[in-house]
Amino acid sequence: MKNNTDKQISTSAKNYADSLVQVGKDGVMSYDAILNDLNTIKEITASSDELVKVMENPAISINSKNEIIDSVFSNQISDKIINFLKILIDKKRFNELNQIISAYSNEVDNISNIKRVEVISAVEITDDRKQRLIEKLQNKLQKNVIVNLATDNEIIGGLVIKIDDDVIDNSLKNKLENLSKNII
Repeated sequence: MKNNTDKQISTSAKNYADSLVQVGKDGVMSYDAILNDLNTIKEITASSDELVKVMENPAISINSKNEIIDSVFSNQISDKIINFLKILIDKKRFNELNQIISAYSNEVDNISNIKRVEVISAVEITDDRKQRLIEKLQNKLQKNVIVNLATDNEIIGGLVIKIDDDVIDNSLKNKLENLSKNII
């Protein structure tokens, strides 16, 4: 089972993510500290298209880009991750930053035995029901489950559970659609 983001993650992005994982394994930084820094970078770059354009522009010198990295991120993230960004700029891989962050997050989840599951319900799920659902998923998957809950009244009733590429559609809408197909 592959994660949906795996389809979009290049081999080089996975390799850079693996190097960040190695930093965590070596104890230089914790996995969480690295992830926090990466998420900070993601937030800042998501809010500034101009920053991304500058970092990806081949006409702008590497030294200028490094100075911008220092000025934008120096009080936001660790020096190790700033140096990592500079390596991405030097190797002309800054455009793969979001893929690297996704690959790193996936790898840390694997190391930590975590599975992220999306659950869509027609109505708000009570805390008690959510906890029972998490327990059932943890027993089934043999992993610590983190559930992302969403509501969508168009499914009418029931649940849609997305685990990687697998979709378990127990929604009333799906059952009605299948019933109408069988009748026709």
